[in-house]
Amino acid sequence: MCGIIGISDGAIGFFRFLLGTPTCQFPALVPSKQRQSEMNLSNQKILIVGGGSGMGLALARRCVEAGATVIIAGRSEARLRQAREAFGNPSGLEVAVVDIAREDQVAALFAEIGGLDHIVSTAADIEGAYRLLPELDLKAAQRMVDSKLFGPLLLAKHGAPRLAASGSLTFVSGIAAYRPAARGAVVAAVNAALEGLVRALAVELAPIRVNAVSPGWVDTPIWEFVAGEKKDETLAAMAKRLPAGRVGRPEDIADAIRFLIGNGFTTGTTLHVEGGHRLV
Repeated sequence: MCGIIGISDGAIGFFRFLLGTPTCQFPALVPSKQRQSEMNLSNQKILIVGGGSGMGLALARRCVEAGATVIIAGRSEARLRQAREAFGNPSGLEVAVVDIAREDQVAALFAEIGGLDHIVSTAADIEGAYRLLPELDLKAAQRMVDSKLFGPLLLAKHGAPRLAASGSLTFVSGIAAYRPAARGAVVAAVNAALEGLVRALAVELAPIRVNAVSPGWVDTPIWEFVAGEKKDETLAAMAKRLPAGRVGRPEDIADAIRFLIGNGFTTGTTLHVEGGHRLV
C-alpha cells in the first residue's frame, strides 16, 4: 500500500509524507537518457566569444575537458593563440578572430564554422566606459554597447540558424544592472538591456534556449580598467561585504554557464552568481 499524508500546522506550515509498506515500490530517481544527453558535452561543438581570457577561458577549459569541440573567438589573435598554447594545443580547441560588433565579420564567422550546438559570449569592451558623466567619452560608451548588446544580437541573428534545435545561446550581463554605482551608468544600462534582449530572444528563437548569467564582482583582467592599481584593494573590500566571504572566480561563472548549456528546461532566465551581492 502506498500513499501520501498531509499535515498542516498553523505555526510552521504544511508538510507531505510518503507512506509505504515493504511491498510498496516508488520510482527510482535515475536520470533519463534525455537528461544525460543534455548534460553530456562530448562531441558537441561550442563557440565561446571572449574565450581568450577570464570567464570565457575558464569555460573553454571546462568544455574541452568534457569532450566538446570548442572555438574560442575574439579580436586579438595573439591572445587567442596564447590561450590555446596554455591549454597544450589540444585538438578539440580552435581559434577564430572576429569583432562581434561588425556584422560582416559575424556572418563570415558562422559561414566558416558551420553547425553548432551552443553559442556563448562573455565579451565586453569596458575600456573608457566606466566614468563619471562629465568624463564620459561617448565613443567609449558606444564600444561598450556594441560589444555587449549589439554583439550578442548579431550572434543570435547569424548564429541561431546554425544551432541545433536543442542548442542554446548564453550571454553575460552583470550585477551593475541591480547594484549600480557612480561611474557605472553605461555598464548598468547595457547589462539591463542585455537581459531584456535575452527574454525576447528566448521567445522568438524557441525551441533554442537563450539565457544570461549575471556575475557579481569577479577577479578577472577587466578590473584593471575599472580600478586600475587599486584592483586588489577594491576586490578585497568587497569580499568583506559579501555573504559568500569572497569575490568570484572565473570558474564560478564558467560552472554557471555550463549549467545553462546543459539544462534543457531553462530559457529566458538570468542566473545570478554574485556571492549574495544583491543582498548588501
